[in-house]
Amino acid sequence: MNQRFSFNPDHPRMGRRRFVQAALASVAGAPVLMACSPEVTPFKSTDVTGAAIARDFRLKDHHGNLRTLADFKGKIVVTFFGFTQCPDVCPTSMTTMAEVKRLLGDQGERLQVLFITVDPQRDTQALLKEYMANFDQGFVALRPEPDELKGVAADFKIYYKQVPGSTPTSYTMDHSAGKYIFDTQGRVRLFSAYGTDAATITSDIRVLLSNA
Repeated sequence: MNQRFSFNPDHPRMGRRRFVQAALASVAGAPVLMACSPEVTPFKSTDVTGAAIARDFRLKDHHGNLRTLADFKGKIVVTFFGFTQCPDVCPTSMTTMAEVKRLLGDQGERLQVLFITVDPQRDTQALLKEYMANFDQGFVALRPEPDELKGVAADFKIYYKQVPGSTPTSYTMDHSAGKYIFDTQGRVRLFSAYGTDAATITSDIRVLLSNA
């Protein structure tokens, strides 16, 4: 799956400091100033604490219920954007999150994974419900309407684009493949790039839970 980047935290060369400063500068209109030495962080993923991104959503889940971040207060929330007909990146990412939940053991119930489809044309609520069951019954899929998708994608700074196929319905989707991790108060804290292993994500979630 191809990934395109402009101001996107999926970019392999965009480190934590550059990403956070660029996000803040994009809102405040201030120049980006680079420090000489990186901050020490207990996290292995990219720390985006304080960035004016991924602030909230108001979307229907695969049961048709309207959900916001506030619904999951008290849990670590991990969001991933994808689509059910994705051949590799999406099922791999969701399988990784199922393993994270297993590794958390008794704390696994304090993890909430949210799958936000970038293909609402084909991803019906019924299909999303079936897709989530392949990974974990507790995982929740969110289905924005096309106009809602534009807004939430802009707020989360994610890229998506329909790529035509041989027929009108056989298209695929290019999209950002990282995950945002929120603390138990609903604040975005970390960005986990695609390919990050389950043990690393679990370690970061344990840090957030210990500070909750």
